[in-house]
Amino acid sequence: MTDRAGRREVVPNPSVADRETELIRRRYERVAPVYDLLEWMMELRFRGWRRELWSLVQGDRILELGVGTGKNLRFHPPDKEITAIDISAKMLARAARRAARYGSNVRLEVADAQALPFEDARFDEVVATFLFCSIPDPVRGLREAYRVLRPGGRLLLLEHVISERSVLRTLMRWFDPIPFHLWGAHIDRNTVSNVRSAGFADVESRNKSLDVVKLIIGRAPGE
Repeated sequence: MTDRAGRREVVPNPSVADRETELIRRRYERVAPVYDLLEWMMELRFRGWRRELWSLVQGDRILELGVGTGKNLRFHPPDKEITAIDISAKMLARAARRAARYGSNVRLEVADAQALPFEDARFDEVVATFLFCSIPDPVRGLREAYRVLRPGGRLLLLEHVISERSVLRTLMRWFDPIPFHLWGAHIDRNTVSNVRSAGFADVESRNKSLDVVKLIIGRAPGE
């Protein structure tokens, strides 16, 4: 069976990635009560990048992957139909309380970005921030984003990725097990390459902090 890009369809089967997904879900459930506190200092810098990413949103039907505790909610355009998912119910509960404070009408759902519960071509744009570092099979997740985008729809990401600078790249690989074992995130992912591998066209990236944090844009071909 093939998808609309002519690739063989990814059929979910029990696998190492599926077991890792459950492990990561449990880790985020565990840290949900203190997650914002753990990241408050980093968020002082991330906030401006989040605002910039959401300022690029153009479509009417938007899917946010990995909404977490809802740090992007304040930047959601008020005139869009936005659905936001997360794998952790406890993280999503915190996002729901934040949405209520902001008066947001976002639709929140518990779901796995690697197996989205939406029909093909449902959304105009898919947005995610600092998510594909923690998905066990990032290309599988990106292919799901591709599947639910309409032809010509865009993928908008803010991600930390492995550096191309040799010394920094080596250090990131050495230290990668630490964040992974703490909360399931990898710091050695090449997300720009993964976006291309998932089938997106016209992929561009903009460095936000050295070449470690990038704003990435890709388009689903067909329009």
